[in-house]
Amino acid sequence: MTRVEKKLKWSDEKFKRRIGTTKPVFQMMLDILQAAYDKLQQSGGKPPDLTVGDKLFITLKYYREYMTLESIANDYDCSKSSVWRSIHWVEDVLSADGRFQLPGKKALQNNETQTDESPMMEVPKTVAIGVTEHRIERPKKSRKTTIPARKSVIRSNRRLLQTLRHD
Repeated sequence: MTRVEKKLKWSDEKFKRRIGTTKPVFQMMLDILQAAYDKLQQSGGKPPDLTVGDKLFITLKYYREYMTLESIANDYDCSKSSVWRSIHWVEDVLSADGRFQLPGKKALQNNETQTDESPMMEVPKTVAIGVTEHRIERPKKSRKTTIPARKSVIRSNRRLLQTLRHD
């Protein structure tokens, strides 16, 4: 019996409390992800370490419990990078589908009660966005940018020294 089957046998209250969503919404997410996975695997390839259901559980666990990627990786016997890739894949697929996107700024300002695309989801009054464990964007170092900068500093230092010697 898979993890998904075991957890779907829980009572509705326990499922909502532990997973963070209702069973129908979870099943809708799972169907969207399974369709995207089937489309990816049509051309073949290596079978993944984690099932689609596991990837969804990992993502929901990461958002709900704020666990580190390393502790989730230990729970699912996989690498930290597999957990990271799984979370991003789930986010990308669900947001591309459109049913699980946050409404735009105008919808939040108008205080509409429901969106047209997804009548199940209400427009939130407050949106909290977690920003943990995101990659830091650093500028790329290349020879073209560092060497000319060094040369200009050296030239300006030489000029300064020459003017100081002559004074």
